[in-house]
Order: sequence, then structure tokens, then C-alpha cells
Amino acid sequence: MTKTADFTKVFQDALASFPVDASAFQNAFKTQAAFNEKLTSVALAAAEKSTEISSKWAKDTIAKLTVASKAKAEPADYTKAASDFATAAAELAAENLAAFAEIAKKVQMETVELMLAAGKDVSEEATAAVKKATTEVQNVAKKAAAAAK
Repeated sequence: MTKTADFTKVFQDALASFPVDASAFQNAFKTQAAFNEKLTSVALAAAEKSTEISSKWAKDTIAKLTVASKAKAEPADYTKAASDFATAAAELAAENLAAFAEIAKKVQMETVELMLAAGKDVSEEATAAVKKATTEVQNVAKKAAAAAK
């Protein structure tokens, strides 16, 4: 029977001829980790501000409701208190929703800035990696051509 040739050494040599720069992967990981840290920071800051607004809104509503729930001398005063509470609640809602909108706008702007910066960084890293790989491949090709002569 014929013996099948062992190509293990051939493949090992071929793979060794193509240098792999592990630092490129490490740099990509570090860049991604830094991006995630910044993005998380934006999200947590927005969550903190949203929580503050929600808490203040609840406290203000309870304060207005406390005033509205006091005993009144005349029945018409209850209607006025309910009307005043409804007006105050609507004003609070408008103010707080505007504050939430500002937070959302700020988060959106910061996220876009981060994305643009990340895209620029990735583009620069990719360009540098391609240039380096091209140079290395050319060097390997020259060595192989020289060895073949």
C-alpha cells in the first residue's frame, strides 16, 4: 500500500511564513475595552440623572398632593384644590419630561461622538496593521524568491 504523505511539517512551515502580530489583537481588545468603558460611563451618568429627576418629581408631586389633601372649610375649596393639583401636576410633568429629553439628547450626542472617535481609531489602526502586514508579506516574498534562486 502507498503511504500517505505527512503534510504536518509543510503546513507548519507555511503558517510560520505568515507572521501573526498578536499585539494587533491586544491593541484591538484594549481599544474596545476603552470604548466600552466610555460608553458605559455615558449610560450610567444618564441613569443617575434620570433617577434624580424621577426622585425629585415624586417628592414634588407628594408635596403638592399633601397640600391638596388638607381639610377644607367649604366644598368649593375641594374643587379648587383638585384643580390646583392638576395644574401643578401638569407643570411638573412638562418640566420633568423636558429634563428627561435633555438627558436623552446629551446621551445621543455623546454616543455619536464616541462612535465617530471609535471609527476613526479603528480606521487608523486598520491602516497601520495593513501597512505592517503588507511590508511583512513583501519581506517574506523577497526571502522566498531569494531562497528559490
